[in-house]
Amino acid sequence: MKTFGGAVLFLDRSDINTDEIIPAKYLTEHSKEALKPYLLEDLKLPGFDPAQDTAGIGAIVSRANFGCGSSREHAPWALEVTGIHIVIAESFARIFRQNMYNCGMIAAELPAARIETLFREFAGIKTTLSVNIESSTLSFKAGDTVQTLPFMLKDFERALVEAGGWVEYAAARY
Repeated sequence: MKTFGGAVLFLDRSDINTDEIIPAKYLTEHSKEALKPYLLEDLKLPGFDPAQDTAGIGAIVSRANFGCGSSREHAPWALEVTGIHIVIAESFARIFRQNMYNCGMIAAELPAARIETLFREFAGIKTTLSVNIESSTLSFKAGDTVQTLPFMLKDFERALVEAGGWVEYAAARY
């Protein structure tokens, strides 16, 4: 099972698409590792420098419809090889969300009001996330401020996460 949590990157925008997560020009790379330097290369946000701001990150918090665009698996792969195994957002594009779980990663959905509170309390300051898969909770911490929130993890999603992804899940059962 992957490690979940760590330093948090706040991306304050809805509709971050798969081409912004990993530009299409890199889809001819022959390994997941080759995608790593290009993560979020085309994402345009004020003050955001993907090369600098993604270093050492373990989690992303964003707005609605994260991962919209094409259905390719390269977007979750680029997150995975960078060490980002959980994305938290109001909602996800359906296929991106399933690709995250197929890779043994978590796409955690929280209500818009909770996402707004996370941005208000934690964005712009050094924040870490701890994830408890057994209790389906997310604990954000910055200095003395801690906020623990529940998230929904269906039984099959939990099984995929615990197995390390769909391939490992299937190999153990079929």
